[in-house]
Amino acid sequence: MGLSRLSDMILRIRWQAEQLGTPGKIGLGLLVFSIVFFVAAVLPRQAESSALMVEAETMQARLRAEPAPEGEKATRKIPRTQGLKVFYAFFPNTDSTPFWIAEVVQAAAKNGVEINGTEYRMDREKEVKLARYEMILPVRGQYPHVRGFVADTLRAVPALALVDVAIKRESVQSELLEANLKFNLYLSEGKK
Repeated sequence: MGLSRLSDMILRIRWQAEQLGTPGKIGLGLLVFSIVFFVAAVLPRQAESSALMVEAETMQARLRAEPAPEGEKATRKIPRTQGLKVFYAFFPNTDSTPFWIAEVVQAAAKNGVEINGTEYRMDREKEVKLARYEMILPVRGQYPHVRGFVADTLRAVPALALVDVAIKRESVQSELLEANLKFNLYLSEGKK
């Protein structure tokens, strides 16, 4: 009697599956897959995530409660009135521009990158004590050399920012590429 019931149930399931059609079978398969995925992948990660959140909250509470060790330096707080002075003191004066350009040229030579002409433009805005010296450098070299040039330039000139990069290669086989690099050098207008 149990075997006939099982075969009867299998026949009913088969009949129901035939009634669904192809889209219904696909939908049912996706439903079953999503349930299995949720149980196998999402639930374990949810428990792990909540355990990590509890641990993070515990650590934050412990850090708030403990005083800073005496051997460690406390972070230096700058009075609000001197904050802008310290900020502007970081930037080099406008008259030091030739020195910073020489640093860029040295970085190009060090990395074997050829600079093919340059465009310079000083941009001063009212009510801002910083001047922006825009430099557009069309360079030519292999990709690793151009990349090294950019990294060395940014390391050598801390007040320099890479603003734009446009790279093109004549053909897939060509090892050399041409890049247009736009840098902004930020300079202090005020006297230090």
